[in-house]
Amino acid sequence: MGKEQLLSLENNLFTITMLLYFAAMVLYFIFFAMKKENMAKIGNRLLLVGFILHSIALIARGIGAGRLPMTNQYEFATSFAWGLCLVLLVFIHRYHFQALGTFATPVMFLIIGYAAMQNKDVRELMPALRSNWLGFHVSTAIIAYGAFGVSFAVSLMFLIRDKMSDTAFMTRHIPPKENLDMISYRAVSLGLLFLSFTIITGAIWAERAWGSYWSWDPKETWSLVTWLIYALYLHLRIRRDWHGRSAAIFAVIGFIAVIFTYIGVNTFLPGIHSYA
Repeated sequence: MGKEQLLSLENNLFTITMLLYFAAMVLYFIFFAMKKENMAKIGNRLLLVGFILHSIALIARGIGAGRLPMTNQYEFATSFAWGLCLVLLVFIHRYHFQALGTFATPVMFLIIGYAAMQNKDVRELMPALRSNWLGFHVSTAIIAYGAFGVSFAVSLMFLIRDKMSDTAFMTRHIPPKENLDMISYRAVSLGLLFLSFTIITGAIWAERAWGSYWSWDPKETWSLVTWLIYALYLHLRIRRDWHGRSAAIFAVIGFIAVIFTYIGVNTFLPGIHSYA
């Protein structure tokens, strides 16, 4: 299969994936609003099929482009959505937590929708991106952002839990606030671990490419701000037994910082990372 055919396959699979994610989101909404439990099961299957097709699409683009598909706004956005879907599927399976899909799939769909609006052309890599560190740096960021997206969804559920009536359906599908708090904490812990790897590998890569480990580029600075927000969250939780509503609000603020680091910095604060 030639380059053009692979990129055409990727484009078609991307479109199908986006439709599957949208359908899963709608089914999760029906499950939650109308208490139709079978809708969540179908939503889970669509999410899994979408993830598999999304993975094939990324592989096809990588082979077609002759490099890792992680070097521009479109590629990182679609990879971001892929990472969020991966972490979401893991947490749904691990905690038997179907309702999480109701709150996480809208975030995932918005991110892949943002990807759909970007330029999909495959361009020649600038010299700074021709490095083996690219895969390590960007892949860890994808997992980190996916984990933070899940913590954001869980924290939103925590914040509105008191406004939900304690019906049999809610008791069965929405964990107690203490459990929501713990799930969010674990997602943040996973995200911070991978964000730390992102910053470390980025610093090593920067030294190789530009001769300096840190240059206070806007994206570097905001990545550090995001890391500090989540590090403070974990510090307060571990050292001062900080949890509950304040922790949930902190996790929401952290994800807002993630989105600004990714989209806002590229839009309003261009720098050496403007290609991504």
